Amino acid sequence: MSAVITTDRLTLRRIWLEDAPTITDLVNQPQIYRMVISIPAHQTVAQTEDWIAKHPSGRETNTKHVLGIEQDKRLIGVVSGERKDTHLPFNIGYWLAPSAWGHGFMTEAAGALIQWLRDRGERAFVSGYLVDNPASGRVLEKLQFMKADRRSIFCMGRGERVDHFDMARVG
Repeated sequence: MSAVITTDRLTLRRIWLEDAPTITDLVNQPQIYRMVISIPAHQTVAQTEDWIAKHPSGRETNTKHVLGIEQDKRLIGVVSGERKDTHLPFNIGYWLAPSAWGHGFMTEAAGALIQWLRDRGERAFVSGYLVDNPASGRVLEKLQFMKADRRSIFCMGRGERVDHFDMARVG
């Protein structure tokens, strides 16, 4: 993977261990950890470093592409494409610092990652959002995802099961 993807307003780049304190500070905001199923409340820097340490092997196996989102050289979020095996579609995941909400950054960042994956031959993508986070659903709709299912899923940050919309995009 190219180390950098650029858009009109953003730079998407690999995440480094040096990013762990900033990422930890951001994901410990309830507006983030309560809306991302895989982020625990009160995540530690060590947990973030462990997560970052797994990225190179995922890139090598083409199963995990995780990028930091920078705006004006400031890390404001993360976007990723992850899958358990290369025959499966990439699951597009993301979060954005609340201070950066409402500017279209996530649609721009996730769209750039999807285009990069499409340029590599990928055609099917999945994602989803918690029912009480309709803004995330709007991002996915703008990226041509369609609702596929509604189910209960465990959210680490909340410590409980919550309703979730599964979404898919082909093409």
